[in-house]
Amino acid sequence: MEQELNIIEKNRFDKLQKLKEKGINPFAGNFKKKENIGEIIKKYNPNDKEFFENNAIDVETAGRIIIIRNFGKASFFRLRDGFGEIQCYIQKGKVTEDDFKLFHEYIDAGDICMVKGYLFRTGTNELTIKVEHIGILTKSLLPLPEKWHGLKDIEVRFRKRYIDLISNVEVRDIFKKRADTISFIRSFLNSYDFLEVETPIMQTNPGGATARPFKTHHNALNLELYMRIAPELYLKRLVVGGFDRVYEIGRNFRNEGISIKHNPEFTMLEFYMAYAAYDDTMGFLEEMLSELVKHICGSFEINYASEILNFKPPFKKIKLKDSLHEIAGFRSEEIDSATKVYEILRHKNINGISEKDSLGELLTILFDETVESKLINPTFVTDYPVESSPLARRSDADKEIVDRFELFIGGREIGNAFSELNDPLDQEERFKSQVEAKIKEGLPAEMDKDYIEALKQGLPPTAGCGIGIDRIVMLLTDSHSIRDVILFPLLKPLR
Repeated sequence: MEQELNIIEKNRFDKLQKLKEKGINPFAGNFKKKENIGEIIKKYNPNDKEFFENNAIDVETAGRIIIIRNFGKASFFRLRDGFGEIQCYIQKGKVTEDDFKLFHEYIDAGDICMVKGYLFRTGTNELTIKVEHIGILTKSLLPLPEKWHGLKDIEVRFRKRYIDLISNVEVRDIFKKRADTISFIRSFLNSYDFLEVETPIMQTNPGGATARPFKTHHNALNLELYMRIAPELYLKRLVVGGFDRVYEIGRNFRNEGISIKHNPEFTMLEFYMAYAAYDDTMGFLEEMLSELVKHICGSFEINYASEILNFKPPFKKIKLKDSLHEIAGFRSEEIDSATKVYEILRHKNINGISEKDSLGELLTILFDETVESKLINPTFVTDYPVESSPLARRSDADKEIVDRFELFIGGREIGNAFSELNDPLDQEERFKSQVEAKIKEGLPAEMDKDYIEALKQGLPPTAGCGIGIDRIVMLLTDSHSIRDVILFPLLKPLR
């Protein structure tokens, strides 16, 4: 196979040299398209054959040739650009001898070419360009994979995304939907008077979440820095400063495992509303996501992993402890102490637990292991223990829980939201506990004293929410690995 490929490559390099000898630049840089293929299709595709028999529609466009079918003195080929794909027909005697020779002797599938001609419909009524002139703009020196059937090798698809995008139209559609998703979310938030902001990606103190950060060094300042694991603490500083509604859509970085659900570099939306509580955020998020799904998919219902997910409001709501009873089937007396829950988790061979962990921490882990994967339709889980929510405000009704919810869809966490803790004294005590826990795990741990000082200036009652953009796109495109929705996922280099 390698030898065959080398022959193909040599053949293309030979054609390249011959083009240069003929005075044809195989890497043009000054061609301007008159119209893209998508525009041509949108403008003329609805018309029937009779229309083209009575009207001469001249077109000039360019794109990559995807497939060529030769029939001696005539050939069909398909031309694709970033907006569409169209069939073309070239016939000896209908173009100049030079153009016909250029096409048959020097042009291959994968080459980027311009075509000029007129539209007609074939016997099968397919919209087609009858070529009157063809020119080569970029000579492709490597063949397209697996002819026109698309690139199937997962490893190659992720490592060489440019080939994946050339070969698989459905992959390009995923990333168009991703862009449309982010555009919709941005427009939705702007319509509610949110201000889009940018906060530091390099931080001296990696706060706002519990995760292992990436570490770097600033030479000029001789300063250790961390790639942010969340923008939360900076966004709340802005609320203190008087911006009542802020949001950021950007990259976060967590130096942890890679799986179908996790990439070390991922995209998050975080937004904060002053003078609001977590239940306000719940209704707001419900509206945003249901309208997003309808906008992208045309309906409140989508198919994901062979399940029908229904985003029509209202979403289901359940308390964390109730979910352990109703969904996981635990009786109250089985999970009423840390010792009992620890034993349940130990028998399930769950790593990272300790007999010293609190009941709240262990209940949260038990929920993750026994309930999360069963939450298929959009579900808000509320009433999280204080121990698992260091930045959330305690409930006025029950000091053991916080005003927080997590949103689960398709068996995965999609979002996390809570009423923000605005008591600086309570926050300082929780930070101390968090620092101690991080030190035990070998993580960077230093209290963010400036954030405490910001809270002492006064944070109004505020609700915040974080949403995983990658996971939302996975749902909307029926993708089962996060790498399917990230253009360039992190991969171990080939040696």
